[in-house]
Amino acid sequence: MVVTSAGTVVLAGAVLFATGCSSGGTGLKDGGPARTESVAKSAPSPSPAGTAETAKRANVDPVALLKADPKVSAAIKRDLKPCAGPGKDLPIDVSYGKVTGNSVADVVVNVLSCADAMGLGSYVYRENDGKYESVFIDEQPPVYAEIDRGDLVVSKPVYAKSDTLTYPSGEDVITYRWSGDKFVEHDRVHTDYSNVVDGGSQPAPAVTTKN
Repeated sequence: MVVTSAGTVVLAGAVLFATGCSSGGTGLKDGGPARTESVAKSAPSPSPAGTAETAKRANVDPVALLKADPKVSAAIKRDLKPCAGPGKDLPIDVSYGKVTGNSVADVVVNVLSCADAMGLGSYVYRENDGKYESVFIDEQPPVYAEIDRGDLVVSKPVYAKSDTLTYPSGEDVITYRWSGDKFVEHDRVHTDYSNVVDGGSQPAPAVTTKN
């Protein structure tokens, strides 16, 4: 896990919303998907017309942010192209919301694999004087970041060698909060999933521990 402080990467946004999944993926198969929903995902509905936040969000190109960020790996950048298939979707989910205490919505980007929707990398960008700065990066798959009531919540499924992609052995859920100019870990919950029941068709109840 790498957490960068604000000001590391600066890029003015360009007009584009992008979501979905890339061609070929990275070939990383050592973990399963960060979530089970479809990789393709529609861009969030814009804020009411005329608000300052709408104007800022309309100028964000998440793909350009990733490609211009020197801390984003070359493998991730190579996979920022459409997936095979009729949709030709890009391999990213994008969320907009307040997670750094800023007056303008932050941008949370998750890069996924096309083959199995595994979270390959999670990133947060913060607006500063009309430009966006990289303030968080995690490229240890499987990983998926979301905004939850002002916190940054990062989910990491845990897989044993015999696990299928559908049923990991457990999951780590890490909550980060913004502190001045960086994210700091606020809470961590680990869940160990029990052995499957009903002939292996359904997972048994999980056991959760909080650090």
